[in-house]
Amino acid sequence: MSRIFTWIRSHLVVLAGVLALAYLVLPNLVVLAFSFNKPQGKFNYEWSEFSTDAWTNPCGVADMCQSLSLSLQVAVLATIGATVLGTMVAFALARYRFRGRGATSAMIFLPMAMPEVVMAASLGTLFLNMRIPFGFTTILIAHIMFCLSFVVTAVKARVMSMDPRLEQAAQDLYATPVQTFLRITLPLAAPGIAAGALLSFALSFDDFIITQFNSGPTTVTFPMFVWGASQRGIPVQVNVIGTAMFIAAVALTVGGQWLGNRRKAVA
Repeated sequence: MSRIFTWIRSHLVVLAGVLALAYLVLPNLVVLAFSFNKPQGKFNYEWSEFSTDAWTNPCGVADMCQSLSLSLQVAVLATIGATVLGTMVAFALARYRFRGRGATSAMIFLPMAMPEVVMAASLGTLFLNMRIPFGFTTILIAHIMFCLSFVVTAVKARVMSMDPRLEQAAQDLYATPVQTFLRITLPLAAPGIAAGALLSFALSFDDFIITQFNSGPTTVTFPMFVWGASQRGIPVQVNVIGTAMFIAAVALTVGGQWLGNRRKAVA
């Protein structure tokens, strides 16, 4: 028993990490398992029999793939817009001193601190007062506004940790400002920009509250479709889409980690 307790104490951090990882991954494994289920009724809550019908026909449910396509379009465009704007804001806040810098930093973090329903209702009221028709455009603007603060946070942290002497060395070697930015600044800030972009895509694709307040009658995103379908029985194809997104996210994370380790090994 003493050996067992000694081994547990020496591996306590590893065990805690494994348990936390299992706690996070377990729901995804349940979704994966039930994507191969063939339920007898409307609800896919109890295992009935193994089937690959949902995987061979993921668009077998009416309007589901249309909502998925809309969510992907909004997420990609919102990610591009939030990443570009957030990167510029992060560089301005990290590198320059100007009047109102503190107030700007505080305002940037407000979307992260306040409940989503507050921002969603505020944007919905703004669009209504400006007589802007609710639809794809209002959803996109709202998602960019929501994701912007997360990009600024990720990129700003990366920019503040960069060594300015590297850029000064490039200038001493007669590099132009454009060459310094493309060959020194941008590669150093790339991990933070990539992290902010991935976070923006995940938040935009998964968002329901802000989308619900700023969508039109014909703009139904994938989370809205799932919410509506839950009232009459979520189809198995939803599990298929969720599993595919989970596998893609894991593959992207593992691939990025592998590339990072490879670059460190080469360096």
